Amino acid sequence: MDHLRYAGLTAGEQQSALENIIRSEPVLMGLLADLQAFDLPDWLLVSGAIYNNVWNHLTGREPFAGVKDIDVFYFDASDLSYEAEDKIIQRGASLFAGLPVPVEIRNQARVHLWAPRKFGVEFAPLGSSEEMLLRFASKTHAVGARLMPDNSLQIVAPFGLDDIFSFRIVPNHVLGNQVAHEKKGARAKAQWPELVVLPW
Repeated sequence: MDHLRYAGLTAGEQQSALENIIRSEPVLMGLLADLQAFDLPDWLLVSGAIYNNVWNHLTGREPFAGVKDIDVFYFDASDLSYEAEDKIIQRGASLFAGLPVPVEIRNQARVHLWAPRKFGVEFAPLGSSEEMLLRFASKTHAVGARLMPDNSLQIVAPFGLDDIFSFRIVPNHVLGNQVAHEKKGARAKAQWPELVVLPW
């Protein structure tokens, strides 16, 4: 049960543990440094690149094992065209070509334009990258990080970090996206049997 050694600690202790884990992974730190240099507005490295690598670290698996892609958010409401977003995507594809898995960069100011078709739910416009974390189908997945100019790490975790460190996937009912919670939970459980996926 050593993989649960950070479960139940204070929020400050868990944030410190997460920062130490991120800093111990050279690929993650290199990615964060590259994203800082890329300088997208309101950018965040989010989701699996963080929580999957925490689970890998705590269970002795290789970094990026089970990570299917790297999600990067940014927020730019000044141009909601797909063409503007695609320019960023193409620049990122070149910049991050050497990483072990693909990088998916998405402008969160545009999500309301395509999310209803993809997820089948109403989706109000977002006001920031961080706000998107509040709408994830599973609270556990709602984590982001950015490297600041002073080399400190800013961790964004609106539901806290205890579910990640407790290896517990918890549903978020805000959008009623049960299918995504169950599908992602089943996939994660197959990769990390230590996980507990709470029912919808």
